[in-house]
Amino acid sequence: MIETNNPKISLRQQCSLVGLSRATYYWQPAGESELNLKLVRMIDQEYTRTPFYGSRKIAVRLNQQLLERVNRKRVVRLMRKMGLQAIYPGKKTSIPDHQHKKSPYLLRNLSIPILTRSGRLTSPTSP
Repeated sequence: MIETNNPKISLRQQCSLVGLSRATYYWQPAGESELNLKLVRMIDQEYTRTPFYGSRKIAVRLNQQLLERVNRKRVVRLMRKMGLQAIYPGKKTSIPDHQHKKSPYLLRNLSIPILTRSGRLTSPTSP
């Protein structure tokens, strides 16, 4: 795509033709810091031990183990980068069984007196 040693067209012109800035062409991603690598190992150990912990609980556990404070957003970013997610119940966990007999609601037409703050008994239909 872009040839660095082309004598006919300069690198600047090649980048311009492709629609790429030269800063983007020379950009190289920075590697992870030593602290982040240490955090990744600790998150992996904690997640292996307790896979139902989310980012909040893992951040609390890391702060208990480390001398430095670890922000939860950093833990979220690293967990996302590692592809980790807490195990939790998903949707539709309370699906009723259609074969189960449903009991009728026995209090539907029953008038139950209500005790007011003044100590009077009233029926729910009267004000």
